[in-house]
Amino acid sequence: MRAPHHLNALRAFEAAARHLSYVAAGDELNVTPAAVGQLVRGLEEALGLELFHRSQAGLSRLVLTEAGRAALPDLQVGFDRLSTAVERMKAGRSRVAVTVTVPPAFADKWLLARVERFRAHYPEYDLRIDTSGRLVDFTAERIDVGIRYGGGRWPDLKATFLLRDAFFPVCSPALLMGRHPLKSAADLKYHALIHDVSMSSESTFPTWRVWLRNTGFTDIDCDRGLQINDSAAVFQAAIAGNGVALGRTTLVARDLAEGRLVRPFGEALPYDFAYYIVHKEENSAKPAIVAFKEWLLTEADLDR
Repeated sequence: MRAPHHLNALRAFEAAARHLSYVAAGDELNVTPAAVGQLVRGLEEALGLELFHRSQAGLSRLVLTEAGRAALPDLQVGFDRLSTAVERMKAGRSRVAVTVTVPPAFADKWLLARVERFRAHYPEYDLRIDTSGRLVDFTAERIDVGIRYGGGRWPDLKATFLLRDAFFPVCSPALLMGRHPLKSAADLKYHALIHDVSMSSESTFPTWRVWLRNTGFTDIDCDRGLQINDSAAVFQAAIAGNGVALGRTTLVARDLAEGRLVRPFGEALPYDFAYYIVHKEENSAKPAIVAFKEWLLTEADLDR
């Protein structure tokens, strides 16, 4: 059997094997679950073997046979290479698209201001940046490389340390003047606190309560103020003079340097989470990923 004659069937099997579901595979491929099943059965007939255990049909998830499980990694690598080849043909030249997933606040406050430098160093690559904020499936969504914020461990992904944040108060320069100028943590009682609740699911994420406890100011009401579930919007609110926010090193560096924000007082509070470059282990030597990764690490070194 020549594989090109069965590309649709191979694609159907790869999607079904990855999702362990004809329904999910059909959603991805924009066909019915029955069509996926028919393609898979046709492939099995052509190969003369079973790829899924038919005895497990009553289960909600498909079960791969040993042959199906063994074939899946090679198929996924093959489809990745086909996607790259198609992108090259679409471009009509040697340019290659690099698909990157990035947290929205990190993209807004750190990455997007620098991407022109990447283009200058690597003109053969075109970046496609996803800032949806969700944890994407690198295989299903054909993601090349990403930046994630966390503890550095994600299933099936290789993680390389990039940058770490510390937390400290920031505000508009306007709040240093007026009737109640910000000079110490005690002055926070006269100003609104801006809370970043985008990481509220992480119990260890630094909050105003944690920062104030560490500085010894436990008598300040730290629950009042403005709550925002987007880190970039938190700092925009602080720039607008709506209150005092807990700045994060990476996300406020440019605003501090250009005078939109100031650090009125207080020590920086460290945190274990950091930004990591992530990609599939088997793609470690892919030229586009190597180039983007090396560029990111160089930019991070410049920050430090």
